[in-house]
Amino acid sequence: MESEGIDITELIDKPDITKVKIAVTDIDGILRGKYINKNKFLSALSDGLGFCNVVLGWDMSDVCYDNTRYTGWHTGYPDAKVRLDLSTHRSIPWDNSTPFFLGDFEDELGNPLPVCPRQTLKRVLNRAKEMGFDPFLGLEFEWFNFLETPHSLREKKYKDLKPLTPGMFGYSILRSTLNQPFFVDLMDQLREFDIPLEGLHTETGPGVIEAAIVGASGIEAVDRAVLFKSAVKEIAYRHGIIATFMARWNTQMPGCGGHIHQSLNSLSNGQNVFHDANDERKMSATFKSYLAGQMKALPEVLPMFAPTINSYKRLVEGYWAPTTVTWSSDNRTVALRVIPGSVKSTRLETRVGGADINPYLAVAASIASGLDGIEKGLTLDAPPVVGNGYAVKDAVRLPRNLMEATDAFARSSSAKEWFGEAFVEHFAATREWEWRQYAQAVTDWELDRYLEII
Repeated sequence: MESEGIDITELIDKPDITKVKIAVTDIDGILRGKYINKNKFLSALSDGLGFCNVVLGWDMSDVCYDNTRYTGWHTGYPDAKVRLDLSTHRSIPWDNSTPFFLGDFEDELGNPLPVCPRQTLKRVLNRAKEMGFDPFLGLEFEWFNFLETPHSLREKKYKDLKPLTPGMFGYSILRSTLNQPFFVDLMDQLREFDIPLEGLHTETGPGVIEAAIVGASGIEAVDRAVLFKSAVKEIAYRHGIIATFMARWNTQMPGCGGHIHQSLNSLSNGQNVFHDANDERKMSATFKSYLAGQMKALPEVLPMFAPTINSYKRLVEGYWAPTTVTWSSDNRTVALRVIPGSVKSTRLETRVGGADINPYLAVAASIASGLDGIEKGLTLDAPPVVGNGYAVKDAVRLPRNLMEATDAFARSSSAKEWFGEAFVEHFAATREWEWRQYAQAVTDWELDRYLEII
């Protein structure tokens, strides 16, 4: 078995390697995996391996859905076939260089499983290839860090947590020096894990950090993003830190973004087709149609960018997150930020997603809707925003909560065309389940507001 010129069998079948770590993602983008012994791994190279399909049939708290068709008590939760993607091979530097691989779910005939998030993205990337494009992507994340442990979080009932650093101090050299061992490990160990960072800095807020991942083509860029979130948490554990990619953890603090930078390179000559040196914003007609496609689709595919109840606590005015379908050049108050530049750097930044995105699904939504705009020759009807994007009165308002967004997604004929009816049905059901869990929960806000007075 070879991958990119490397003989995987020869690489793994060595006396000092006794185990391999493998993982898939669930519908929320959370890595689910295990160690397997070397011999099991070597046999899986040709035959794949069985992985309980419950990981696509439960929520992030391991509570099984009662409303999905793919799997449930009615199926008995059998094993599904997982095919390891050898091109994802990495060694985990904080785990004695244990070899690591990502896998894809397949159906019983060996075809891509429609509800598998990574397979969903790969279908969209195949569509891009058929159109002659190679998407180039770079993701960036913000996240909060606390001097806590999994046990202390629960003991404190998630209140009065101690942030890694006090106060609001964005782009602070002092704070990165104060926590130098953690920052150094993030930069160095992520690079050793084949997730190189362009930059790492403190953001505005106590204990909040932002990182930009070096861009790459297609699936590699998104694998980096998925693995980044889990790797940061693992590295943080080793420093006595809890890292959270929750979209917004505190009413008094801004939320955390998960932004997607994207462009399309031509498969024929490798050039960025978004760039036009003669346009005032350096935007080609292809770029404008791609942007128009995303603007048209955003209200219908919002759950793929804002997948949790908490996501919508971030999408409020004045907190550096968009609330309407707007675009502009180099303006961080809009949903879709055009970044004009050279033929290499001209790109689009989709700013709707929070740090809680499943990168496979958010990128799939971005590219699919953009490609649809190109195929249909859509034009930009809305003018670019000048100044404050929150002040645009006639812009289309994004859905205000997960249920409103899920209803629009479930009805979307475009989503069914791009991602398949099986995926849309399954994902919509999982979001409806999430809303139901929230709707029946009694919150601290309700107790404070109603218990004594009513």
